Amino acid sequence: MTIALAAPRVASSLGDALAQVDHHIAEADRLGARVVCFPEAYVPGLRGVGVDVPPFSAADQAHVVESVGGWARAHGIAVVLGMEWIADTGRHIAAAVFDPAGDLQGVQLKTQLDPTEEGLYVPGTSRRLFEVEGLRFGVAICHEGFRYPETVRWAARRGAHVVFHPHWTGSDREGVTLATWGSPEAPYYERAVMCRALENTIYVASVTVTTQFQESATAVIDPSGACVASLPYGEPGVLVADLDLGRATGLLARRFAPDCLGDG
Repeated sequence: MTIALAAPRVASSLGDALAQVDHHIAEADRLGARVVCFPEAYVPGLRGVGVDVPPFSAADQAHVVESVGGWARAHGIAVVLGMEWIADTGRHIAAAVFDPAGDLQGVQLKTQLDPTEEGLYVPGTSRRLFEVEGLRFGVAICHEGFRYPETVRWAARRGAHVVFHPHWTGSDREGVTLATWGSPEAPYYERAVMCRALENTIYVASVTVTTQFQESATAVIDPSGACVASLPYGEPGVLVADLDLGRATGLLARRFAPDCLGDG
């Protein structure tokens, strides 16, 4: 199964974000991918991280769903879109999953907000598994995948081959220029996703926006914890990787014995 991770630059407007999504879906299709995942809250942008994010209404959300569904259908490719999601419960960070027919298969809301996101967004309260052409996957969004291993293990114990990990790190204003994936001198992010794959014996596909000073790379980690593909820091593009689903056994996730932990 060939998957793609789309890592565009931070969009300047809602229209720019949608144009980038359209372009990257087409590129992922051209490269032979069957599913493409975008960064966290790429549409319309992530609030609270120092970038200008336009207003986003329920009408905008309906337009995004219609547009992205149409592009998924036109290219016959599944899309995992990091976006805001407006519900009766409030404004959420979410991943909307479209199947290759362009239908909205479902939405995973971010259940574990970063402390800085409280007051800007409302957390979700449940998790779900998705399936596209035999590929079973979960979605753990940014902070919850980095700092809450349970979110990835939940999917792995239910048969996920891969967990998509849309996130947002880095800045175009200031920071350190990274050179080597997983370097001990870099922030912990890349080593965290390596652990999420290794400790569950599944793939983790981690995708972020492209910024001048990235704190993590867009990368695919295999069930042994090895980075098998990554994009260069600071360079937008589409990363493609072939997953050997037979290797994604979830063995270590299934061997976990939660009852041994007791109530404490």
